[in-house]
Amino acid sequence: MNSSKITKKIAGNMPLLVLYYSRHGSTRKLAELIGQGIDSVSGCEARLRTVPAVSTVVEASAPDIPAEGAPYVELADLHECAGLALGSPTRFGNMAAAMKYFWDGTSTEWLAGTLAGKPACVFTSTGSLHGGQESTLMSMMTPLLHHGMLVMGLPYTLPELMTTASGGTPYGASHWSGMNGTHPISTDSRTLAIAQGRRLAETALKLNAKLSTAGT
Repeated sequence: MNSSKITKKIAGNMPLLVLYYSRHGSTRKLAELIGQGIDSVSGCEARLRTVPAVSTVVEASAPDIPAEGAPYVELADLHECAGLALGSPTRFGNMAAAMKYFWDGTSTEWLAGTLAGKPACVFTSTGSLHGGQESTLMSMMTPLLHHGMLVMGLPYTLPELMTTASGGTPYGASHWSGMNGTHPISTDSRTLAIAQGRRLAETALKLNAKLSTAGT
């Protein structure tokens, strides 16, 4: 990916894509906190997007615009973003089918190297405390690695990783939502989600600065 392409793409505030799927709203709340962290970094802005649900009924189709929350993601968002935060609730220790379905349709972007060299991170929300948070986070890393992204986690320099009792891992921000999404996001999990967004944005700025310098 050449530096002139990136500089043109992110003229003005750099867009950082926060892409998530959420059923009961908990993953969406984490996405909004990560977006808050991104927006706290001067020169960066969060672009929140979601994916439509999938159905076993062949005739089922989603409306063009969701009833609430962020708009649906478009492949153009992958081209335009300077980095990506990817979030999904867990489905038996894996990302939700709706999110997997989206990534299964990105082979053209994979062949073109659209996301190669861009920073990325992952986040999740689970109904039970040990409901597969870490395996779900790692399942989301797999397509990002295939796309050539620079996947980052959360460092233990964040003290909340040692004190949290409701989510938050070195693999990415997480939240124990309860079976119906009734548990509020704890102070520790909130701090970690915001820190993750800020870290993603700061890394994207540093990478862009290096590429811009290399291109001059």
